[in-house]
Amino acid sequence: MVKDLAIKDVAERTGIAAGTIRMWEQRYGFPVPQRTPSGYRKYSQDDVDLLRRVLAYREGGLSVPAALERARASSEPTDRPSIYGAVVAGGPLTPQFLRKRTLIAISRAIEDEALARGAAPIVIGAFQREGNYRAVQHRYRRLAQLAECTVVFADFVGERRVEGEPVEIPISPADSVGNEWAVVIDAPGYAACLLAWEHPRSEAEDARTPDHARRFEAVWTLDPQVVRRAALVGGALAGRIDPDLGGKLEEALRERPLAVETPAPGLTALCNRMIQYLEA
Repeated sequence: MVKDLAIKDVAERTGIAAGTIRMWEQRYGFPVPQRTPSGYRKYSQDDVDLLRRVLAYREGGLSVPAALERARASSEPTDRPSIYGAVVAGGPLTPQFLRKRTLIAISRAIEDEALARGAAPIVIGAFQREGNYRAVQHRYRRLAQLAECTVVFADFVGERRVEGEPVEIPISPADSVGNEWAVVIDAPGYAACLLAWEHPRSEAEDARTPDHARRFEAVWTLDPQVVRRAALVGGALAGRIDPDLGGKLEEALRERPLAVETPAPGLTALCNRMIQYLEA
């Protein structure tokens, strides 16, 4: 791999003016060059590849911040075993502790909006147990009829791919995603995701807690950049079992524009407050 490229070399290889590269670094913190002892910037081929992606996204109509975020998301390793962990680590999201019945209500609202819009979404769902998925399988079959691709994770015996239906990807309860709840909808004009994970409990706690009252640490958002990150991680996890499917999902996500560049300010925060009142 080529290392130690000067900024003029990067400008020549990307077609982006050196002044623009410096401005993006100062304003957006990207790219992040290495520095020589004398203070000169030094770049790698990875930096060149990322800047080329940014340029392609800009030519596709994205703003500079959105193009930078998308380039970062598409270049980061996304084979982490946890959708929740990978997304929360990217911030900024505020986790809440929500009961299962609240998660069901939010999940249905997100799914219903996708069904109402019918806008060729990419759909990712994680259900922990196969029984949890079978209870709502009819909903996901409807989504799959509208979707470009629908992938669901649970402790299935094996992978199942049937034309026009969700692709079933098996996971182990020992995997991080085996303890997670996820509904991810990445569609033209609409992006939403709910992600949650269940803290380990003792057998005595399990016996005392009604199923509908089980609590999960959860985040949800309408931010299309965060939703895209969740979808990319879900695609990478599917790719561990089915590399062809994972590759197709990543390609589809990279080619489609973000739903919107800037969601309504405070919308997620306001809805979080509503949910807290419902949980009280």
